[in-house]
Amino acid sequence: MLEVASLHAGYGRSEVLFDVNLSIGEGEVVTLLGRNGMGKTTTVRAIMGLNPPRGGAVRFQGRDVAGLPPDAIARLGVGLVPEGRQVFPTLTVRENLVATASNRSGSATPWNLPEVFALFPSLQERAQQMARTLSGGEQQMLAIGRALMTNPRLLILDEATEGLAPVIRAEIWATLAKLKHRGQAILVIDKNLAALAKLADRHVVLEKGRTVWSGSSADLRAQAQRVRGWIGV
Repeated sequence: MLEVASLHAGYGRSEVLFDVNLSIGEGEVVTLLGRNGMGKTTTVRAIMGLNPPRGGAVRFQGRDVAGLPPDAIARLGVGLVPEGRQVFPTLTVRENLVATASNRSGSATPWNLPEVFALFPSLQERAQQMARTLSGGEQQMLAIGRALMTNPRLLILDEATEGLAPVIRAEIWATLAKLKHRGQAILVIDKNLAALAKLADRHVVLEKGRTVWSGSSADLRAQAQRVRGWIGV
């Protein structure tokens, strides 16, 4: 579904990514791991067209998308839950969910308001509240729900549980497991190796803008100490 090969990207004159390689198949969950500042978010931004690649390739369902504007990439079926959530603060919960709603995957059973509210009951209780009044955990649920309402073929979550209370983190992990069961392809950035090893099919580690390791969850468990050294946990 997604193939990133020898990706180079950066900001202004600064090069951040030098050789990033990863791939995601249909229905697969892949993690992107690394210390802060190693290029994880820049990789996501390059995939989404927010920081156009300077070299290498980004292919989505066999199509070269490097250089396409972000809205065009989103319309192809890539949904993003960005770092910091970035919900629309002056819109209600319901308005956030319907603002960009679309069946981009052409699903026969698309995500809609009732489905998202069933996934996150607390959002239904707060449907008419302004997004800025929600807790951090509720805003993360809203950001996930908003992305799902676009019915993406690929869902990307940048720092999926950072800064959330343990009970909310557990709910987010349970939600991602449900999405995987439904066949949703997911790229997730997080540092909880125990949760990621249970959820994901494969893992990719970045260091200084390069892919330095990749492997299955079995490989991750076998080389946990080595991987922890790379990601700083």
